[in-house]
Amino acid sequence: MSKILITGAGGYIGSVATDLFLSRGYEVIGLDNLQTGYKEPLELLKNKYPNKFRYYEIDLKNNLSPIFEKEPDISAVIHYAASCLVDESVRFPGKYFLNNVAVTSNLLATMDKFDIKNIIFSSTCAVYGEAEYYPIDEKHPLKATTPYGASKKMAEEVIQWFGKLKKFNYIILRYFNVCGATEDGSIGDSKKPSSLLVQNAVRGALGIEKFYLTCPEVDTPDKTPIRDYIDVVDLNEAHLKALEYLISTGKSETINLGTGTGNSVLEVVNQVKKLTGIDIPIEKANTRLGDDAKKIADIKLANNLLGWQPKRTIEDSVKSLLVWYKNNPQGWQY
Repeated sequence: MSKILITGAGGYIGSVATDLFLSRGYEVIGLDNLQTGYKEPLELLKNKYPNKFRYYEIDLKNNLSPIFEKEPDISAVIHYAASCLVDESVRFPGKYFLNNVAVTSNLLATMDKFDIKNIIFSSTCAVYGEAEYYPIDEKHPLKATTPYGASKKMAEEVIQWFGKLKKFNYIILRYFNVCGATEDGSIGDSKKPSSLLVQNAVRGALGIEKFYLTCPEVDTPDKTPIRDYIDVVDLNEAHLKALEYLISTGKSETINLGTGTGNSVLEVVNQVKKLTGIDIPIEKANTRLGDDAKKIADIKLANNLLGWQPKRTIEDSVKSLLVWYKNNPQGWQY
């Protein structure tokens, strides 16, 4: 099995991905600056896969050549590392253009230097902005309404230019809303508090911290935003299929990852209440900046090109999160 490099390997989605790729026989090199990622899952995976996994603590803004020199024969890079808080991007836009655009450019230039031409990029439905129609397909106009969405759109364009000028092969995966943990609950989200609704609702149900409703009032039946929630394991299984597709065909694509169905914030909270049997106290907090009213993915392209279909429900995601947070109420510690 081939050797791949994963950026953001200590983060929520990246650590779940690293575990999944290792379990499927890949040799994985992990990179993380540990500013928002954690060393603990990296150590766990190093012990679980001692001959298959190594990681390096490094900021992707720095010179990456020494790592690529030390780790020859990398067949592809999966680029998860990013700043990804919508409301924070509105307050600190410079951070997002630096971490999401300049960093991606630096990574691509280093890949080019070492003749590594395959990349899977973690993008976002935030590149679309407010939806003009539903479900949102990959041809939907790109009208990002926040620096986070704009920075990811710009990073996509940088990758596309490397495709045109440097013969890179790429797959850009636009995520909708991610939730859940590994199925055994061993790896999950450690942001404190999480920026992700399902995680926060489960933490509220378990009494780990108060659950705050931070969404704006929008034009939906219950006045809360509607989102397409995709389980983190389903999401990363799509990355496995995307890598297989990229290596076998050499064709560059941009693909949505969601479920094709939507739930409002209150519907999700009520599902967590039902599954846990706990009436979660809801407190109102300052409205989060940058939220759109409704986003639901059209996932036909993922199904047609990758042969991928999501298998897990919100109920499955909640069950995995209950195990994760019961065992790790404060998430990773270092």
